[in-house]
Amino acid sequence: MHTIKNKKLLMLRPREIRLPLYRVRKSEDEYALSSLAESIKKSGIIEPLAVRKNEKGKYVIITGERRLKAAIMANLRRVPCVLHDVDTSTALVYSIVENLQRANATFFEEAEAIKTVMNKYRIPQYEMAARLGISQNVLLERLRLLRLNEGLRARITEASLSESHARILLRLPPEKREDALEKIIADNMTAMKTEIFVNELLNPKPSLQEKPKSQPISYKKSAIGDIRLFSNSLSKLIETLKNSGIDAYTRRIENDRYIEYKVRIKKDEPPRDLAEQLKIV
Repeated sequence: MHTIKNKKLLMLRPREIRLPLYRVRKSEDEYALSSLAESIKKSGIIEPLAVRKNEKGKYVIITGERRLKAAIMANLRRVPCVLHDVDTSTALVYSIVENLQRANATFFEEAEAIKTVMNKYRIPQYEMAARLGISQNVLLERLRLLRLNEGLRARITEASLSESHARILLRLPPEKREDALEKIIADNMTAMKTEIFVNELLNPKPSLQEKPKSQPISYKKSAIGDIRLFSNSLSKLIETLKNSGIDAYTRRIENDRYIEYKVRIKKDEPPRDLAEQLKIV
């Protein structure tokens, strides 16, 4: 397709040209096709169709399927065609390239076509990307679109959403995609708004009702820890006094409202300086 070797210009009858067994574009805009047919009636076909011969010697369209259909609708007797000497896999790749360049097929149809050609003819990713003139990352992103089920694909196509919408939707778990898509369509979200919406679904902010619940629990745990620490410290202090020969004891009173500790030390037993320290404590 990139050289003139083995190419011939032919004038063929439109109905003699066959459609390929596998076609990239599966849907057709009848109104656009009728408009193209009217244009061809007036001006003819400016750009020749690309065809090849199959194993049975029949002419098969490579690129220009819409022009061929429009020519048949316009009742043209002959159409200009360029004959290419290529195999089936190469012809399919050329057909995909044409749709990528002209945006004739939906991005889902293109992804299906790419996957089919790669699997059927065992074409590696790097080679397929090179043939299509795109990077491997772009190729992989396009193939990832097929992870959306057929129902979601049809809904996205009907709503005329972009490939960016589809890619963003893929970030959600499968069980959340359908409801999210309906919201995106109902609110007529742009790709940017869809990005924000999906981010909010993936990272929900805590509600205002949840915040007060966590605070008392945190304070309660902290208070319980402080009470235990105080009780242990007091017990150790009383134990130290007793080991020093000081008559001291503590009493703990607890009710629904508070916990009360009473410490009693006889005045005639402790030295004056120690008693002063305890007073300060």
